[in-house]
Amino acid sequence: MTRPLFALIAILLLSLPAAAQPAPQKIFKAGAATSNITPPLGELIVGGWKPIPATFIHDELHARCLVLDNGDTQLAFVICDNVGIPREVFDLARKHIAAQTTLPPENVMMSSTHTHSATTARGESKVEADVQFTWYQQFLARRIADGIRRAMANLEPARIGWGGVEEPSQLFNRRWYVTDPELRKNPFGGIDEVRMNPPAGNASLVKPAGPIDPEISFISVQSTSGRPIALLGNYSLHYVGGVPASDVSADYFSIFADRIGELLPASSEGPPFVGILCNGTSGDVNNINFREPARSRKSYEKMREVADLVARRVAEAHQHITFHDWVPLSAVTRELTLKVRKPDEAMQKYFAEILARTADAPPLHHSHERTYAERVTRLANGPDEVTVLLQAFRIGDLGIAAIPFEVFTEIGLEIKDQSPFADAFTISLANGSYGYLPTPAQHRLGGYETWMGTNNVQLDASERITESLLQMMEGVQGPESSVQSQK
Repeated sequence: MTRPLFALIAILLLSLPAAAQPAPQKIFKAGAATSNITPPLGELIVGGWKPIPATFIHDELHARCLVLDNGDTQLAFVICDNVGIPREVFDLARKHIAAQTTLPPENVMMSSTHTHSATTARGESKVEADVQFTWYQQFLARRIADGIRRAMANLEPARIGWGGVEEPSQLFNRRWYVTDPELRKNPFGGIDEVRMNPPAGNASLVKPAGPIDPEISFISVQSTSGRPIALLGNYSLHYVGGVPASDVSADYFSIFADRIGELLPASSEGPPFVGILCNGTSGDVNNINFREPARSRKSYEKMREVADLVARRVAEAHQHITFHDWVPLSAVTRELTLKVRKPDEAMQKYFAEILARTADAPPLHHSHERTYAERVTRLANGPDEVTVLLQAFRIGDLGIAAIPFEVFTEIGLEIKDQSPFADAFTISLANGSYGYLPTPAQHRLGGYETWMGTNNVQLDASERITESLLQMMEGVQGPESSVQSQK
């Protein structure tokens, strides 16, 4: 071949349009990190009816962070060891993230585990924004952003897989039909149809008022060499408890995080493995078998049992999932305005009489009537509406919904059933903490979770939220994308 012909071929190749040249292959990356959010001793522990100063740190509290990057889109998930964090604190964290990283803040999901043995990150009201942040709220927002920065620094080429496995033995609906009207009294001077947390083994128990969701959903990411990077689990269990009143603890969520790392097993090489467990739709489900009399246990004994069982079930299922070299990622965020519940004239009059009594006066009808008199008064004097943040995510053929309430299990089951995705789960207490979210049918039954001041928004809020999220999941699913897979 002559030299002029070589030159002509070279010129022709160089002149080919960019579209005709092979596109570079996209690289999927993942990174994870933890950020310590433990408060100092003396801070108030919330989760019971009366806050108690912390005197002992049993285990540290963390914000556990996972960042995914497919070359087109970045997503981040942050799960915090806290009973419930207001939207304003999460929004402050988003501002730090936007200022300090390239991660789109709208693609970040932040939630609380709902441990009942952590300090408060809330203000006085769940529907009214705090005028000024407390020191812990500012600290928490900064530490969330720090965790995201560290997770992004750990980004590396990775593979991702997801799956699910059932474990019903640790789940019990805590709302019960009971025959004894004394057990069904409410703080508003009336009688409900159901009781939350009735006495275990009581002769008046009839049946639970709702279902459970036994599925443990999980996402796993590993390096291209197979080293575990992180695993994010989702289980619809309120929390376990069994913690001394003045202890700080992340509950069974952190024990699961450690145990799943042992079982996979995680490697000592590279960035530390991050185990994560988020709260599913557990607003009406806990770990108490009410059909049997209560059994005495040592502190932390039951949560260790539950965490170990859940971790072992996930580890078994983990052996059978498919890992993908690349998957589509996307996110949709939507704000939804809801009406705040308000007391009518009769209720205001009733509670005014309660508040007019001395604080040490014996209750007229219910042991917590004064507490609800104060809560309802705050609602009456607060805003008429609240705007909540909803999110939907796509990770390959997996859909994730995020709701800023303590969501009833039947709502999560409906989202799973109606979702356009092959697999789906819901994260509760995400991007805010506005109280319980029962269905309208559960509202009609009454019970603690439906009481004004425990539930704070319009009675059909669950239907509006579910409708919005299903629309969002349809939108986030988008067109079919290729998925590169490897066992």
